[in-house]
Amino acid sequence: MTTTQPGGTAVIGGASGLIGSRLVAALRAEGWQVRRLVRSTPSQPGDVAWTPDAGVLPDEALEGADAVVILSGAGIGDRRWNARYRRELLRSRTQPVSLVATRLAQQVRNGHPPVRLVTASAVGYYGDRGETLLPESAGPGDGFLADLCVAWEAATAPAAKAGCSVAHSRTGIVLDSSGGALSRLLPLVRLGLGGPMGSGRQWWPWITLEDEVRALIHLLTSPLTGGVNLTAPEPVRNRALVSALARAAHRPAVLPVPGWALRIALGGFAGDLLASQRVVPTALTADGFTFTSPTIDEAARVVVG
Repeated sequence: MTTTQPGGTAVIGGASGLIGSRLVAALRAEGWQVRRLVRSTPSQPGDVAWTPDAGVLPDEALEGADAVVILSGAGIGDRRWNARYRRELLRSRTQPVSLVATRLAQQVRNGHPPVRLVTASAVGYYGDRGETLLPESAGPGDGFLADLCVAWEAATAPAAKAGCSVAHSRTGIVLDSSGGALSRLLPLVRLGLGGPMGSGRQWWPWITLEDEVRALIHLLTSPLTGGVNLTAPEPVRNRALVSALARAAHRPAVLPVPGWALRIALGGFAGDLLASQRVVPTALTADGFTFTSPTIDEAARVVVG
């Protein structure tokens, strides 16, 4: 299998989010030409407006691309999971991926070479699995998030069938002080109000934002296909993660958040916070990727500092 060479043209969907915006900057710093797919009026050279909800993707969006990364999707924890928002979570992920995958397949049929496609996914793929170690070979679990991730990854099928090399980045909890789940937890930790969620014994697969972006760039030129776990090599229990953040902030972490309180406050999303997923990045490490923050104490010092 041929792989994409670094420094080519990368097309990014979901480029304005926490991960996407940092990915765009990092790719440009490494010499890539970056084309952002934007839903608003283009504001940077190379931006292309698209409307995936309506199936609108201009022909020039993918022209000459060496790799495509699609990170689009409504925020998992932004709203309570009523039936309507569950549909939005699914639609906002599968429609953009399906549209791009279909267009890439059309390009191949028209004589263009296959393009590397990397899409977002999540460790929610594995469901609540207790103490079970979860490399990429583990099958999908049960529950809404697991079903969502299965559908999300399946949306790439047209591109894969056409011969494109496709990888799904099954990302864990991204640690960064500027956004994501940690932006809500860290202020509480700094006030000494952080504590384990539920029993605190559930395994939390995590990764720093820096390593998440580095891993995505690694995947652009990697031969890995299928699900790839983007998590640090040492998953920790929820209690240990919160304690590491508290130590880095020189604060206590003794006030537990009962599971029932999370369910009242967050609805369906609470189940994800209380789920146990002992995920390990077997494929990524075997492919030669090294982490800048492989342990939670190192990550906490970087994020909190």
